[in-house]
Amino acid sequence: MAQLFNTTSFRLLEQGLNVLKQQQNIIAQNIANQDTPNYKCKYLYFGGVLKDKLDAAENSKYKKQLEIASAVYVDENTKDQPDGNNVDTDTQNGLFTKNGLMYQELINQMNSEFNLMRTAMKRS
Repeated sequence: MAQLFNTTSFRLLEQGLNVLKQQQNIIAQNIANQDTPNYKCKYLYFGGVLKDKLDAAENSKYKKQLEIASAVYVDENTKDQPDGNNVDTDTQNGLFTKNGLMYQELINQMNSEFNLMRTAMKRS
């Protein structure tokens, strides 16, 4: 039964959910530190990394080894507030909402995969 869920699609959805969870934690950390002097906003970068991985997998016979990678970077370039903090609460709240919507979309995609499997099993 475990093999049933060991598909590229399910692995990518699972990894995507994990990346979005990590991103949500980073955004929450930024919001929690909005009043911390000298705190520098952090971001999770995975879009370009994901594209590189997908391109590599497309040109590889090892597609099953595809993994989504991410990297955390600290924003040192944004103009600081007088206390050295560079968290923009409005931006972070927007990112928090956007991230939640992306997470929900991946959950919807996973549910669609489950529905396809159920349909296939009923026809067997």
